[in-house]
Amino acid sequence: MSSKLNEHVVAEILKLKDDGNLYHRESQNLEFKESFNLAGLADYYRDFSAFANNKGGYLIFGVKDRPKRELVGLSAKATDQFDKLDPEMVSGHLLEIFSSSITWEHEIYNINGMYFGVFYIHESQIKPVITKKDEGKDQSLKNGEIYFRYGGRTQKIQFAELESIINKRIEQNNNQWLDLVQKIGKSGPQNAAILDSEKGIIEKGESQILVVDEELLSGFQLIREGEFSETKGAKTLKLIGNISPINQVEVVKKVREDKLKEYPLSAKELSNEILKREPTIKVNRIWEIIKENNIKDNKDYSDYSFRNQKNRLEYENNGMLVKGTPSIYKYTAIDFIINIYKNEK
Repeated sequence: MSSKLNEHVVAEILKLKDDGNLYHRESQNLEFKESFNLAGLADYYRDFSAFANNKGGYLIFGVKDRPKRELVGLSAKATDQFDKLDPEMVSGHLLEIFSSSITWEHEIYNINGMYFGVFYIHESQIKPVITKKDEGKDQSLKNGEIYFRYGGRTQKIQFAELESIINKRIEQNNNQWLDLVQKIGKSGPQNAAILDSEKGIIEKGESQILVVDEELLSGFQLIREGEFSETKGAKTLKLIGNISPINQVEVVKKVREDKLKEYPLSAKELSNEILKREPTIKVNRIWEIIKENNIKDNKDYSDYSFRNQKNRLEYENNGMLVKGTPSIYKYTAIDFIINIYKNEK
């Protein structure tokens, strides 16, 4: 089980106030549902894709959200259904319905004498996750749609978030090409060859240097000359030449020339812009939305403006953030916060 899904984490999410209400409300990475039913899988898959397109999140069954958030637990029947859920079946459904694979895990926890079913959906490595077919009783999943997690709500993705995903994918692809070209340039094109992991061959020019079947390769062991120890029936691949261990990894960091061009708004400027466009919102609610949705830790909307190099390195290396470090924001944060506020009405 990953560090994202364990009893301690779930117990913290389901922690109660003195009045019996939950501390946590539904947010960008948290969704509550009162009951679990196998017939409702398509609806749950909608949340799966929304979390995967954002930063990942928890889908917890056994929590009543209205009129107040309270723990009710799953019925014996629902607990049994959740416990017998076939991961292979669910993963197969997800591959049929969505364009990219969705990584998920699930578990049942007994907290305060009640059972709760929990899914954790990981952030997708290949975004956007697009729906490939209509699915569900009321077609809750529609062919061609992309779902995204906004605050405590799953809905169709908006322009700003989709543009950000597309730009990141382009940047990721460009960085991969740059990395490859740098490595070829370092070793020289005359010394470079291409390993095609799909075909299982190494190519240089028109030649195929090495062809090994994937199943066969998994059973081979590499030996060095002079150290052969025969074991009856063992498959061995003798490689003529040297295998050099990599003990250094060269990391190339892409440094922003001017962070303020990307994040032009101070906290005060952000709140002023939001109040201009949505006068009914209270300033305190703006900061609550920022906290509930971890906006300060989401580079799509915000970044930290470190006062010196030491503070920046402490945060990057140890996760230590000096108290009072100001946050700066993109204009996309305005739309995101207003959208969450409007969905609460």
